[in-house]
Amino acid sequence: MGAGAKPVVAPEKNLTADVDAILKRVTPATRIVFIANPNNPTGTYLAIDEVRRLRAGLPEDVLLVLDAAYAEYVRANDYEAGIELVATTQNTVMTRTFSKIYGLASLRLGWAYCPPAIADALNRIRGPFNVSGPAIASGIAALSDLAHVDASVAHNEIWRERMREALSGLGLNVTPSAANFLLVHFPGKNGHSAAEADRFLHTKHIIVRKVEEYGFPEALRFTIGTEADNLAVLDALGSFMGES
Repeated sequence: MGAGAKPVVAPEKNLTADVDAILKRVTPATRIVFIANPNNPTGTYLAIDEVRRLRAGLPEDVLLVLDAAYAEYVRANDYEAGIELVATTQNTVMTRTFSKIYGLASLRLGWAYCPPAIADALNRIRGPFNVSGPAIASGIAALSDLAHVDASVAHNEIWRERMREALSGLGLNVTPSAANFLLVHFPGKNGHSAAEADRFLHTKHIIVRKVEEYGFPEALRFTIGTEADNLAVLDALGSFMGES
């Protein structure tokens, strides 16, 4: 928008990006199609065949940007972050971050894999000191810490499912997620709205993500935390849902 572009939002289907809906909204004025895959805050994802179909359906002069910030957490066989598409086309970009699996959010460090022409354009418009030396050194160190990544993925796999089952057992609707968080939908009645749940959790010193701005007024997003954090959330929500 800072460059005068007009954002156009395509509706999702079952809380997942809909390739057909996106393609229907492409016009001669379209320059970029942006997909977060997995998506935030739903945690849903597009299978690689659908991403390929999207790329094939877009005009050659439209850039497809795949935001794969949560890619490391996905263990589905039909998912790919986008490396192959970037390598085999001249109009696809994949972006990644050190903020999620590597836990370096405060350093604001990320990277992109893109065709040489796109990389050249980015290098010409970026600031000369857009990434600090300590951030670069931390990113290099993080890439070599494979044990941390493996442990984080394993912990997330276990606790995401445990949290989903436990939250569902409390009568809450949980969107299936491929990332490191869960979108939890509240009944919105009898004192059990998302806003009331958020206020109650604050009294327990638990802070979660409100997602009204994403079109989910009766949902909250819960990041998978440590075992102690997760148990504290389940205990608090058990008390909250038990209240009439």
